[in-house]
Amino acid sequence: MISPLVIGLLLGVGVFFVYWSFWPQEPKRAKDRQGGFMVELRDHLTQAGYSSVSPGNVIVGSVVLFVVAFVMVLATTRVVPIALCFSLMAGAIPLSLVRMRARKRRNKLRDLWPDVVDNITSGVRAGLALPEALSQLAVRGPAELRPAFAAFAQDYRTSGRFNDCLDRLKERLSDPVGDRIVESLRIAREVGGSDLGKLLRTLSSFLREDARTRSELETRQSWTVNAARLAAGAPWVILGLLALNGSSLAAYSSPTGWAVLAVGAGLCVVAYRAMVWIGRLPEEERVLR
Repeated sequence: MISPLVIGLLLGVGVFFVYWSFWPQEPKRAKDRQGGFMVELRDHLTQAGYSSVSPGNVIVGSVVLFVVAFVMVLATTRVVPIALCFSLMAGAIPLSLVRMRARKRRNKLRDLWPDVVDNITSGVRAGLALPEALSQLAVRGPAELRPAFAAFAQDYRTSGRFNDCLDRLKERLSDPVGDRIVESLRIAREVGGSDLGKLLRTLSSFLREDARTRSELETRQSWTVNAARLAAGAPWVILGLLALNGSSLAAYSSPTGWAVLAVGAGLCVVAYRAMVWIGRLPEEERVLR
């Protein structure tokens, strides 16, 4: 005979499964395709022009810098919490540099995309097919984007599969604006018709207006981001100056010193992220991977 405990466990498991069925889970492949830290880092590396560097190399570089900085600061100050704080900053340098470089390059490319669309429009007007109009950007397009379109031209000459070549072009560009342009051209290729020139002209004007608006807003709000960086970095500059005087660091070896540094670091991170979130325009995401 089944005991009441087993019956209760089976009933509880059944109720849990009924509850869990009301919260459908996304397929794992869809989640991986949408994003994730490593996928985002890979996009940043490509956008920064470091496509030959893997995300794992960046992570390893961050760990090495963390260890080196920790050993050097600990040998200098003999205070573990201070060494830990500065080593965490050093470990974040590679990721920060990659993201900064990617952001600057995206801003630069944002002004070049309208010229790309204009070149495609000129090629279509001259009687070129859409793949040939894209391929000629390897010669006539902006210098920053010529390698990607040269690789597209080589792919298309080799395989002749336009959609597959567009997919590889998107991966080489890893740019939200580039994704929109590629998908617009894919739809225009599949649907056909005589409205391709009108579509390209509308897309060019939209991209030019968007780039101008974002540039004006970023110029006006850049002071907020600079103020956040100055406010977050000033306490740690003072702490670095105090580290030159070994007698003033003994207090940080106590539990109270650990707590002061932990609370100070947490407040700096929260304040910095809050000011950056207020002052920086939202970054475009790659929703058309």
